[in-house]
Amino acid sequence: MAALVIGTLKARVRLRRLPRLGDPGSAVNPQDPSAQAARELPGEYRWITTVGVQPDDALTAAATSYAQRTGLLVLDLVPGDLGVNPLGTLLRDVNPAAFRGDPVAAGRGACHALLVHDSVLGRVAEVARTRGLATAETAELTVLLKRYAPRAMGHVVAPGLAAIRPDPREAKARFRALGAPSAAVLGGMLGEAGAFAGATYATPFWGVLGLAVWWVQPYAILAGRPPVRPRRMHTETLLRPFLAVVRWVRAATGPAAPPAHSAQELAVKRAQYAGDAANLEHFFESRRDTCPWCSSDALTVRLRTKDRLQGKPGRFTLDRCRDCGHIFQNPRLSLAGLDYYYRDFYDGLGAEGAEAMFATMSRQYRGRARLVAQHATPARWLDVGTGHAHQCLVAKSELPDTVFDGLDLGGGVEEAARRGWIDRAYVGQFPDHADALAGAYDVVSMHHFLEHVRDPFAELDAAAKLVRPGGHLLIELPDPQCWYARLLHRRWHPWFQPQHQHLMPLRNLQDALTARGFTTVAVEHGPAHQGGLFVAAVTHTLTALAPDPTRPWVRGGPTLWRRGRRVAVIGVLVPFYVVAGLLDAVGGQVAGVLGRAGGSDAYRLLARKELG
Repeated sequence: MAALVIGTLKARVRLRRLPRLGDPGSAVNPQDPSAQAARELPGEYRWITTVGVQPDDALTAAATSYAQRTGLLVLDLVPGDLGVNPLGTLLRDVNPAAFRGDPVAAGRGACHALLVHDSVLGRVAEVARTRGLATAETAELTVLLKRYAPRAMGHVVAPGLAAIRPDPREAKARFRALGAPSAAVLGGMLGEAGAFAGATYATPFWGVLGLAVWWVQPYAILAGRPPVRPRRMHTETLLRPFLAVVRWVRAATGPAAPPAHSAQELAVKRAQYAGDAANLEHFFESRRDTCPWCSSDALTVRLRTKDRLQGKPGRFTLDRCRDCGHIFQNPRLSLAGLDYYYRDFYDGLGAEGAEAMFATMSRQYRGRARLVAQHATPARWLDVGTGHAHQCLVAKSELPDTVFDGLDLGGGVEEAARRGWIDRAYVGQFPDHADALAGAYDVVSMHHFLEHVRDPFAELDAAAKLVRPGGHLLIELPDPQCWYARLLHRRWHPWFQPQHQHLMPLRNLQDALTARGFTTVAVEHGPAHQGGLFVAAVTHTLTALAPDPTRPWVRGGPTLWRRGRRVAVIGVLVPFYVVAGLLDAVGGQVAGVLGRAGGSDAYRLLARKELG
């Protein structure tokens, strides 16, 4: 009930913050630097429209003028009569007051019409056509264009733009375009319905009241004079539960989304994974008898587990050194094993999911940048293990005069340079660049990077070379000494097997940095807390009970039975996800107070390289 009320109030506030073409409140200061920059850019604004949407000359002129005045390079137009359900989805996904200020926020819109500047379109190779797109195609482009205009995309209500009704046969394609697997969405809807039914059975009064509040929620959101007034508001509200059932049935029975990867590509991958799984032994090196950190032979088994992330075959052991507390994978993966278990996680089949995950971490990105800004104003910053450089993009808001570069093994770092998120991209192993870049950076950062590498000491040696005397090294790592590692046991997400090869206590890291000429100047626990641990634990259970059958390493393939089982398991787990989300919210508050005492799942350390 509380969640319904809070969600209603939030949607009501967000709706009233949507600017409207022609309203005096939508005007901005013409001297605003971003507006001046937009006016001075060579090129024009062009339409990307969904089939059935035809902007006229008056709307084009008004939208172009608004985009120039506000400094926007991508403008999503919201029809003034957008339907109840798509409007609710938009208000759930977009906070107009914060959208432009969050450069890593996912691109979301009304999926009708986008006004895009040539300076953005010219860099996006994926835009093959711009008119008569399916709703799912417009949704997919909205996500993509936001990445190329991270601080220059916004929304405006266009009273003269008529809403179209999306084709229900496209539902699964729309889900996938927004990064949500159909099974998860459909299972979540079932779980939500089950939660209402369960609440009504257990406590009839509160269950019926909750259903009634949800039923009339659109009236509460739209009361007064909102900028959007759905054309069929009364019909869609009064029939809301019945229309929800119809939408679910149409989505569930509708055609599958066009595959993101061809059947031939998936068949090749499936055969390759099947061949790899027949000989898992060569993915592991020999067990070692001593600690890789302190060379002690006082080892004990800390954990034995499986791949609870992707569900790939294999079993993994983490040993703990009784003398120094270092935890490490033993036996560790071979180079062939690293290739196998990383494959299709951050790239390939997993690229979009990984990017969506990294886009949810604005709080952490800002916190890291602010910690550096408290101690220095760096001219050049290198982010090691940068991925698509989300950290650099957000840090630019805190340190606008700093030049940010990124280094990583995959192609994501080169894509980051194309987007303009970093100035320069380096591809390869960090130590291989150490001599060429010696003394080149005021700040080097490693965020959740050291736990992935085979030899942490070699990476720290490279960092010591790159950081100028008086410069800083910023490191963030999972904390294996936190409460959650014991409480959640195998389902503590930062064990992250088999990718995490080393988990080191804070004291060990500080000693290693001291030996390399660094002095610790700041340590944070609560602000470094990643969170989402209980939700991740439920997801680990989902992977164990019903792995995604579309993944080519899952035996048996995506049969109807396996797809249905996954949808059903997701539906059953929805109440657990709700409880887990509440526990994670509480955990986030606890971390802020008791992070240093073990209530944070990670720690953040800033060290200064001494002169001389």
